[in-house]
Order: sequence, then structure tokens, then C-alpha cells
Amino acid sequence: MINPVIPRRKPLRANVAMFSIGLDTYWQQFPGLLDELLGKSARLVQKLEANQVTVSDFGMVDCAQRAYEALPKIKAADPDVLFVDMVTYGTSATFGAIVREMNCPVVLVALQPLRAMDYARGTTYMQLCNDDYCSVPEFTGVALRMGHPVADVIIGQLDGDPEADTALAEWCRIAHVRHDLRRARLGHMGHVLEAMLDMQTDPSSLTAQLGCHIVQCEADQMLPTYRSVDPAGKDVIDMKKRILAFFDTPVPVSDPLTEKLTDADLETAAVVAVTLEKYITEKSLDGLAYYYEGEPDSVTRKLVTNFIVGNSLLTAAGFPMCGEFDIKTCVAMLIMDRLEIGGSFAEFHPIDFERDSVLVGHDGPHHLNIAEGKPVIRSLKKYHGKPGSGAGVEFNIKTGPITMLSVSVNDHGRLRFIVAEGESMPGPIPPTGNTNTHGRFAPDVRTFLKRWCLSGPTHHFALGIGHHASTLVKIADSFGIECIRVTE
Repeated sequence: MINPVIPRRKPLRANVAMFSIGLDTYWQQFPGLLDELLGKSARLVQKLEANQVTVSDFGMVDCAQRAYEALPKIKAADPDVLFVDMVTYGTSATFGAIVREMNCPVVLVALQPLRAMDYARGTTYMQLCNDDYCSVPEFTGVALRMGHPVADVIIGQLDGDPEADTALAEWCRIAHVRHDLRRARLGHMGHVLEAMLDMQTDPSSLTAQLGCHIVQCEADQMLPTYRSVDPAGKDVIDMKKRILAFFDTPVPVSDPLTEKLTDADLETAAVVAVTLEKYITEKSLDGLAYYYEGEPDSVTRKLVTNFIVGNSLLTAAGFPMCGEFDIKTCVAMLIMDRLEIGGSFAEFHPIDFERDSVLVGHDGPHHLNIAEGKPVIRSLKKYHGKPGSGAGVEFNIKTGPITMLSVSVNDHGRLRFIVAEGESMPGPIPPTGNTNTHGRFAPDVRTFLKRWCLSGPTHHFALGIGHHASTLVKIADSFGIECIRVTE
């Protein structure tokens, strides 16, 4: 997980539901058992709440009648993930009526109190207190028959089990992704670069498959806000201080397109950054994908071609801001951000056959919280392949494990996740005002890149730190989206 240098503008949120499984016959047979099992459930609530989720606990469901009573209440809570606490044996009639109606991942949790039974002093009561796994196979089989297979089964001990705690935390992070993605308002401003067919995206398909709403934005809509920002005002002065405190501003090295950050470019970057922060608040946006050119020498062109610094600051604060109108990669960046692993706008650059690596990066906005060391900002005399000039962001991604997520589209118009894991290696990057890192992938760079491109990605992807392919697969499954793992 990242250690954020730039804090979130909004806290992580998710709503999870849970209920406990038991058998009503037991309660009269074994006085005190119900209270003891409810104590186990209370402990699970504490564990879940420690992962920044709001828990709705629907209590003990111990017969079919209570399952039908609980169902409308669970559905009304609209959970991002449903946890079923398998505190002891229960019949699948307590579960089948619920699971068939769920449109969120259902996770069975079987965490027993004892590492092993005290066999010499064993009793039926002791066994029932630790029978968490007993009905798991029954439940998973019934879920399949209902056409709604469970998303996961977490098996372990109630306390002192880091593996089980990690699994619970992973599903809470998935809940964060699902919560925000299902409700996100993602701005879409401008148009694709001419003839970039892989960038074409049907906004309604994103709503259909993910739930997010695409807000169609006009570049000119920002002009009143831009004009209202006083370059000599406190907001801009404070933004300049933020930028200079966060970025290094070195002298140029080898690229004639670069120069030391100019006062004019700093002021423009600061004014535009303030404009962006005001604009996303006005439009209630959770992210933005944009590309627009504007008339040469116009105010519009100056505005829309200088988003990079402000967008990088916003991306690190939890608002994915994506260049080249790539709304699919904006989604990928949001997913990674909510997993707290970064999510930088990226593509492949030249291969380094000497290091068996490939440069991974992009011009434009990046997730500054995954930078290795202090990021650099340079003035660029021109943005290659695009109109305009101004400040560019440059840094290495943190060294260590990395994960890539490309959100693409298959031949039926359905989304496809393409995922790979690798390593960010130390090494020099070109001083071009663009972000890059040396990515190394198994089994070797040639084979990996061939496998990646044959999987049908878009040319952009989101780049995060750590190895999280298995979590991304679960997220894809939760939305019914195909997922291809290029590296295993």
C-alpha cells in the first residue's frame, strides 16, 4: 500500500453487510451457545470496521423463515460486499434464498476460535463453537445451483491469523472499489486524438457494466471558472508554494525541448490547478478523461493543454485525471487508487535490451504518491504529438513489485481487464519531462511484450505498486467482466 504524501480529498468509503449462520434447533439443546456465537460475530464486525467500511449486521439467520425476512433488509442496504459469518453449522435454507438475489460479491467467512479442539476435554458444545467450516461445502454447492457462485471463502482462526485478516482486508478494499465505481461521476471532455480507434468508448456501456455515470464536459465550460481565478490571489500563491514544495525544478540536461521551469509556466500551472479543483467541485466529478486542442493561441488552448500539474496533484489525492480522452484507463486508475496502490497513466516506451526491461510511463498526469524520490517538473517547449507547451511531470515509479491494469474492449463490445505483474527496477530515465520507470517482466521482456499485445489491450494502462493481480481478477469477476492475466 502507498504511504500518501498527498492526502485524499475524500476518505475511502464502502458499505458491507453481514449475517451469521446457525441452526435454531441448537439454542434449546445448548444453553449459552447462541450468545457465544453472537460474540464471534461481534468480533468479525470489529475486524471489518478496522478496514474503513460501514458494516450493517443483520444478525443470526438460523432457519429458512428468517432468511426470507432478512432478504429485503439486506437488499435495501445495497452492500458493496456481503459477508456470511459461518459461526457454526447451519442448513443451506438459511442461505439459498439470500444468495440468489444478491448482485454483489458474497464471501463466506469461516474463522474458528480454537487453533485445534482440546480433544481430551472435547464436547459437542466445543465442536459447535468451532464448526465454522462444516456447512461451507453445502453453501458453495447451493450457490452454484442458484446461479450465483460465492466470490470467496475465507478459512482460518478468529484471532491471531494474519492470513485471514489479510483476506478480509482485501475484500474491504474491493468493497471500496465497487462502492466508488458503481457511483462514480467521471468527466469526459473533448474528443479522442484523430484515428486512435482503441480510445473509442461507448459511455452507456460503462454504465451498463460498471454502474458509473459519464458526465459529458465542455472545455469552454471551464473558462468562466478560469477567468475568475486571480493570478495574484491567495489561491494561486498557495498553489505555487505547493508545487514548488512538492517538485524539484532542475536545469535541462539533454533534451532541447526542455528547460528549467519558467515563472510563466509555473503561474499557468498554478492557475489551471486552482481552476481544476474548483471545476471538479462544481461538476461533482470523481475523475476526468480529457483531450482537446482549441484554437491556436486561444485562452481555451492555454487552459486545456496545461492540466498536467493540477491533474497529477488531483490524481494523487484520489481523483483520477487521465489524458488523451481515455475514459477506460480513467476507470483503471480509479480502481487502483481505491485499492491504495497508486494508478498512474502509462504506456510502453523504448525497450532496454541490455537490462531486459522496458520503459513504462507517459507524458501527462501521474499518481505522485508512487514516485521514487522527489518528482521533477520541467518546462516543455512543446508537447510531442499534441499542441501546446508548458510544465511536464517527470519521475521514476517506486522500485519493487508493480501491477498493470488495461481496461480494453473485446469484439462484442464488452469490457476486458488485462493484468500483469512485474518489477520496477532502478535505472536511468530520459530527462524529457515525462514519467518513466524500468519495468521487468517474466520470463523476459520480448516474450512478455508479445503476450501482452496479443491479449488485446488498449495502448494505455494504469500502473500501481505491489503485486495485486489476484485482487483485480476478483474485481473483474464481481462485475462479470473477462480478465486475462498475462503473467502468472
